[in-house]
Amino acid sequence: MAPSIAERLIGPRVALDERAGRTFRFGAPGFFLLIARVLILVSLFLPYWHMDLVAPQYPDNLHLTAHINHLSGDVAEIDGLNHYIGMRSLEEAAQFERSYGVYALILLVVMLEFAGWIHSRWAVLLVIPAMLFPAVFLLDLHLWMSHFGTHLDPDAPLSSSIDPFVPPILGTGTVGQFKTVASPGIGLILSAAASVTMLIALFFHRRAYLPLVRAAKG
Repeated sequence: MAPSIAERLIGPRVALDERAGRTFRFGAPGFFLLIARVLILVSLFLPYWHMDLVAPQYPDNLHLTAHINHLSGDVAEIDGLNHYIGMRSLEEAAQFERSYGVYALILLVVMLEFAGWIHSRWAVLLVIPAMLFPAVFLLDLHLWMSHFGTHLDPDAPLSSSIDPFVPPILGTGTVGQFKTVASPGIGLILSAAASVTMLIALFFHRRAYLPLVRAAKG
């Protein structure tokens, strides 16, 4: 009898006697997905990105930190400088992302939980969004920085003193007389570590369940 659509989606179940003596083979995918979920949840409470603005008139520099749902640091001071060159307030950037970022990450964690119960190739579809999240975060950050830096107000007091610019989201850049130094926060690092862990989980998932799927078809 051919397996139903639900059975093909969920994949073969493993009986307890089949698990005997092969705990690592069948337990590894879920274990690594668990680690990934923990890393993502911890990252929610930690900074995802830092930028230091270095200039002679600021001996201690200016510091900006981006969390999943808010900005912290010398935001007002940096906005004050940006106002003179015609750049919009940083608080206007990524408002949608900051409003729903926490919920998005929690949804990704739930998807990883479901992925642990699926023993077919369809588990990959539940894992990929969480795996790509660090790259999507950086891409979104770059797009906002590019938009703000290249759409300056021509009527600003110092608009003629600076050309449109795109500060690098990682590494060192120069904006007029200022130097920017951007680096990943511990939250983004943990999120990237979770992505690597997910890749390992998929490797063990394929090794554990692909032979069972082929056997069921055969």
